[in-house]
Amino acid sequence: MFNSLSDRLTATFKNLRGKGRLTEADIDATVREIRRALLDADVAVSVVRAFTARVKERALGLEVSQALNPGQQIVKIVNEELVGILGGETRRIRLAKNPPTVIMLAGLQGAGKTTLAGKLSKWLKGQGHSPLLVACDLQRPNAVKQLQVNGERAGVPVFAPHPGVSSEFESATGDPVTVARQGVAEARARLHDVVIVDTAGRLGVDAELMQQAADIREAINPDEVLFVIDAMIGQDAVNTALAFDEGVNFTGVVLTKLDGDARGGAALSVASVTGKPVMFASTGEGLNDFELFHPDRMASRILDMGDILTLIEQAEKSWDQDEAARMAKKFADQEDFTLDDFLAQMQQIRNMGSMKKMLMMMPGAAGMREQLENFDEREIDRVEAIVRSMTPHERVAPKILNGSRRARIAKGSGVHVSEVNGLLERFTQAQKMMRKMAAGGGMPGMPGMAGPNGFQGARKTKAAAKGKKKPRSGNPAKAAQELQEAEARRIAARSAAPTGAAFGGQSDFDPSSLNLPKGFDKFLGK
Repeated sequence: MFNSLSDRLTATFKNLRGKGRLTEADIDATVREIRRALLDADVAVSVVRAFTARVKERALGLEVSQALNPGQQIVKIVNEELVGILGGETRRIRLAKNPPTVIMLAGLQGAGKTTLAGKLSKWLKGQGHSPLLVACDLQRPNAVKQLQVNGERAGVPVFAPHPGVSSEFESATGDPVTVARQGVAEARARLHDVVIVDTAGRLGVDAELMQQAADIREAINPDEVLFVIDAMIGQDAVNTALAFDEGVNFTGVVLTKLDGDARGGAALSVASVTGKPVMFASTGEGLNDFELFHPDRMASRILDMGDILTLIEQAEKSWDQDEAARMAKKFADQEDFTLDDFLAQMQQIRNMGSMKKMLMMMPGAAGMREQLENFDEREIDRVEAIVRSMTPHERVAPKILNGSRRARIAKGSGVHVSEVNGLLERFTQAQKMMRKMAAGGGMPGMPGMAGPNGFQGARKTKAAAKGKKKPRSGNPAKAAQELQEAEARRIAARSAAPTGAAFGGQSDFDPSSLNLPKGFDKFLGK
């Protein structure tokens, strides 16, 4: 969505690198490029003017002139101002003191309200709530049926007393206001703590649409009114948002279709123009492609700084704790990394969602966007097919995979032999790395990265290695035995050494021969 804007801003900031001091001309040129990038991204003109004015004012002040790195300070200012126009801070749903919490969805037809209702219900269910969907869109053909399908996929019940219309030639007969009121009463009777009301939309803003939405709001008195807007509609997003704000006074914004290829200026305009926060974002067609909107993380994505926190949260939600504990124990016990483990790790990554989306959250991803765009999501499927075409013994001992076995595996998985060879090469490298880390040697090729014993353990290993000869045997048990024998020889040699005085004298030396004063011998330990 923000690829074009991100590329333009990144290119602009590159021109500031290496400059120890920024002149007013440098700042003017940078602000001019930022203004062009935002306008090209369909950000509202009023928002662009206010944004660039604040950036220029801060850039010309002491904040930049006294900075050690003025270029990075400009990036910091732009990042903070982006967070500001995106809403400032994360806004969560305000739950009612006396359940159920009523959430009303409003927006134009085609913005994705019905799909979003299913996504929001599944997200709330994952948060421990018990939501109920209410079908109040009785005008769009099969809208009620679509909501029922989404509810079934999300595992959430749907209240739909009226079937709605099934074709565009039918006229709506049901009363959406009555359905909405009955839906809230049904939720209260069945002890649901959240009600999500899906309302009708229009192809454009009109008086009938606004009146119906206002009547529903008055009937159910919702705790949250979420304005659902298509992030791809461009400059018209601001006018639509202002019309709905005047008509239903929404409390938050939900952006849909953020996975599209439009320029995404709506996301940067609506929150700033209406003063209402963006609360959620829909990033795909699946019910799981839905996330809480964090202004600071979105600003980091736009500036190609990555979004590691969201990546960690996705990993925590999808990662199998039992599998992670099993791998940790195997790593601590220095057991060998097998192809079965390799396959389990690949499946864990797949559970996190789209590999391409995850990689795009990494810092600096814009520099390899072309490679990521060409990345084939089915690569994990091919890897799984190759490993599953092996016998259990072959997965544990891949060294036995000769030419005929590899040909059989390639035929069984539907790939070329070269792909099998490439996978085994990558696995061998991963296996070597795991062995080295388990042995306490740290990450290969990365000095200072200690193994399981930490940095102190790594230093001790190096210090001990200086005083001992490296065992020649490759057998771990035999190598340990050789080390024990060497240590025993060293102790025996030390105990057999002369035990004379500290300055090299003999142990049977008699101090009385020195004719010392009387009583002085007590100082000599006699």
